[in-house]
Amino acid sequence: MIRKHIYFSGRVQGVGFRYQAAYYARSLGLTGWVRNLSDGRVEMEIQGREPLITQLILTLKNQPYIRIEGIEYQEIPVESGETKFSTRFSY
Repeated sequence: MIRKHIYFSGRVQGVGFRYQAAYYARSLGLTGWVRNLSDGRVEMEIQGREPLITQLILTLKNQPYIRIEGIEYQEIPVESGETKFSTRFSY
């Protein structure tokens, strides 16, 4: 199990990105959170098996209206006890 802190840039706000991310993360059994940033990017922390995280990102890239132009990420420590994936208020 791993945890990634990710910033997505491109056309990622106002296109259902957070809704889609939460829906697919939950369906894959991933945990974490997603939120919009004031600079137009979307920030996410996602935890689970790496192939499932990769699958989530590929699914988001293939959604209509969403256009991911950049992804910055780093692995961070796993949060034990986390049980869900949530949408947070914008920062």
